[in-house]
Amino acid sequence: MKRIFASVVLFAFIFALFPAVFAAEKPWTEVRSPHFRVLTNGAIPDAMKVARELEQLRWVFATRMPGARLESGAPLLVLAARDGDTAKSLEPGVWKGMGEHMAGVFHHGWERQYATVRLDTWGGEGSKEVVYHEYTHTILRLNSHWLPRWLNEGMAEYYAYTRFEAHRVYLGAPIEGYRTLREMTPMPVETFIQSRMPTASNERLFYTQAWALVHYLVYGDGMENGKRFDQFFGLLQQRVPQNKAFQDTFGDFKSVDKGLTAYMQQPTFATTILRDPPQIEDKSITTRTLSVAETEAELGGFHLWMHRRDVARSLLEQALKDDPKLGLAHENMGFLDFAEGKDAEAANEFAQACALDGNLYLSQFARTMMSPLASSRAVSDVNSFGAALGKVLQINPQFAPAYVQLAKLALLVNDLNSALLIARKAEEIEPSLAGYHLLTGHVLQRLGKGGDAADAAKFVADRWAGPDHNEAVELWNSVPAEQRPAGEVAFEAPKETQTVEGKVKSVVCPEKDQDWAFVLDQGGKLLTFHRKGGFATGFSDTIWYGGDHFDLCHHLEGLRAIVHYHAPADASYAGDIAELEIRDDLPEPLAEAAQPAKP
Repeated sequence: MKRIFASVVLFAFIFALFPAVFAAEKPWTEVRSPHFRVLTNGAIPDAMKVARELEQLRWVFATRMPGARLESGAPLLVLAARDGDTAKSLEPGVWKGMGEHMAGVFHHGWERQYATVRLDTWGGEGSKEVVYHEYTHTILRLNSHWLPRWLNEGMAEYYAYTRFEAHRVYLGAPIEGYRTLREMTPMPVETFIQSRMPTASNERLFYTQAWALVHYLVYGDGMENGKRFDQFFGLLQQRVPQNKAFQDTFGDFKSVDKGLTAYMQQPTFATTILRDPPQIEDKSITTRTLSVAETEAELGGFHLWMHRRDVARSLLEQALKDDPKLGLAHENMGFLDFAEGKDAEAANEFAQACALDGNLYLSQFARTMMSPLASSRAVSDVNSFGAALGKVLQINPQFAPAYVQLAKLALLVNDLNSALLIARKAEEIEPSLAGYHLLTGHVLQRLGKGGDAADAAKFVADRWAGPDHNEAVELWNSVPAEQRPAGEVAFEAPKETQTVEGKVKSVVCPEKDQDWAFVLDQGGKLLTFHRKGGFATGFSDTIWYGGDHFDLCHHLEGLRAIVHYHAPADASYAGDIAELEIRDDLPEPLAEAAQPAKP
């Protein structure tokens, strides 16, 4: 379940304050290395340099983490802007706040990932760390069921400062401002490793201590040059509780506190040297000039995924005028229509995209999920639905949402063993999503393995907060007490709120945000909630359109919701929402007579 925060104005972007690209000034160039795709409006050699260095960073992870997954089901597209003006048009708010020397920004998504970099500052000192840091998060997400906040950020900072020379790579270089380490008093390690989210006032100190602790656990006395650190990482993936794994690996907390304090006072820090990194030859990198329509479609897709819909629509409409047969333009227009609640138009765009380009698996998936097949319980439709999802996976075998839907389909036909195998495949592909662990837990429960289901629930409840935690508590409570392991988990709710559950009846999203209304059907009793200020929203990871397309105004009808609210002063409505949790309940099996025959 992902959590978003709705401000007083939903997805409001004040475009008048920032320059924006509404049409491509000229075609961009595509640069492809063995594992990366870069689009640029700058010099091709500069874009090739970005691709080479990303290839080398990928090699670092392949070397340091043998056997690790390095390819995501959400492909990464790098937009290499030639200068600051282009960068500001792509990331108006970000570059305005980060300064002229910022070289890159990274955006993680469920279906697509983007990095924007500036070619005119990419080679400068301290210019690439953000991109390297966030790319590290991508690798960690692909290879860890869960990481505590300090470890996730500390490892990302460790790799962010990787330095490349012609025949050497340096790992563990000191972070920017490392000298402040000697002036700070570190938080006790036992307290620090339990930290979930740093506040704005101590964020920099948190990242600094996270880097220092990781660095110490790799290079400190008795750490065996990272062997113990790797052991600790492995224990976490085996679901050993963090405190136990930490002390079993590194010793008691007081000894680590003492060692870390002394380590931070060192005049220099050790590094690791990796020799002879691969040399990415020019012949392994291809280039081509995109058409104007392709450029507009790519940039329009980027703005769409960044929720800048006005900019996206202008670019995509122009792309379709320039090339009505461009599949990518139809796909992105389909997602734009979907985001605005224009489902019929979206379905038509996805159908055209599939007809024009057989490799557009997102269009194939969205078209399938929006079709009547997705909700039908007729045997022939169930079979057709499964075949359509299989077609998605033929194009992109790493696309986890399709496996999630196949697991639900197996539950529908009561093929529980297949459901478990498929759910575990989805969990393997996206191990960092709490909801995928819970999907496996629900399947285990239907298989009669209540203890294993409760273990999955407790694993999530102990490690995730908010709506993810509460979804796990629901699973835990559904398992008979005598089948659950020792321990308890408790439901979490915002302070001084009341809680009610029901089905979403309707959502009203007028232009004036203060009139937003959310109607809940509680067994025939309709309750209307308003918004008052911002509130958090969480939703099940298994909702098919996921985090990239979730919207508080569309596609919520019929889903189960848990509403945490403040009682209103005005008795004309039920209350003001403090937090909203949207659930994706799993299907009940078909009647025995309706199940398709097994081969």
